[in-house]
Amino acid sequence: MASYDPSNVFAKILRGELPCHKVYEDDRAFAFLDIMPRCPGHTLVIPKAAARNIYDIAPDDLAHVHKVAQMIAKVATAVFKADGVTIQQFNEPAGGQVVFHLHVHVLPRRDGVPLKPPATFKEEASVLSNQALTLGAALKG
Repeated sequence: MASYDPSNVFAKILRGELPCHKVYEDDRAFAFLDIMPRCPGHTLVIPKAAARNIYDIAPDDLAHVHKVAQMIAKVATAVFKADGVTIQQFNEPAGGQVVFHLHVHVLPRRDGVPLKPPATFKEEASVLSNQALTLGAALKG
């Protein structure tokens, strides 16, 4: 299995080398909107620790990422008037992982509305900015 590559896109986002639409940050996790969302509010939660995937992340860091994902799921369900939520986490190419920094997808879902196919639709920056501001404000209470 390959090792962690610090030049991956999420590591660059964490270092501030690439922009993102941030919705949450604490000392161990960072969350931002996917620029190619499969649904409105599609959020990615990542550890600040350098972890390629579930195989090499410290258990406490993994637990914290999922705690943040749960918090975002609850708030995003209300903000995006969702009927439920899909949580996804992929590991290695055979498991569907594309970016090799551990990340959890939080997808607010509405009954009868299918997800867009992966990586097929790039959302307008203004839409993502508005969603990030709304979700971020709701997370702060």
